[in-house]
Amino acid sequence: MNRDLGNLNLSGHLVPELGKLEHLQYLELYKNNIQGTIPSELGSLKSLISLDLYKNNISGTIPPALGKLKSLVFLRLNGNRLTGPIPRELAGISSLKVVDVSSNDLCGTIPTSGPFEHIPLSNFEKNPRLEGPELQGLAVYDTNC
Repeated sequence: MNRDLGNLNLSGHLVPELGKLEHLQYLELYKNNIQGTIPSELGSLKSLISLDLYKNNISGTIPPALGKLKSLVFLRLNGNRLTGPIPRELAGISSLKVVDVSSNDLCGTIPTSGPFEHIPLSNFEKNPRLEGPELQGLAVYDTNC
């Protein structure tokens, strides 16, 4: 039986048990109808290279635990309903090359250290409550968050 899975549209939630797939390198579930939140357990995926969850219906915040993904190169969360700040823990992932969180409802400021030095500002646009790049040395961040 030959079935075309090209138009398959996944729905449901990301379950915390995904964090047990310790050898998983690519979690690419983009352009679906996934709802709910991003489980902080995904921070246990030490081998993860790509986390692509863009264009879904995911809400809640970006878990700071994702900062433990030291092999991560691609983080694409654009086109969801994410709220809250961009976790500063992500700036500690030196392998990170692509971050796109555009078209969400994030707030606060954009990190400017580590890998964020080279991420274009367009990858943060269409977040009406995001204030722009943070100023280094300023004591208070995320005042409206």
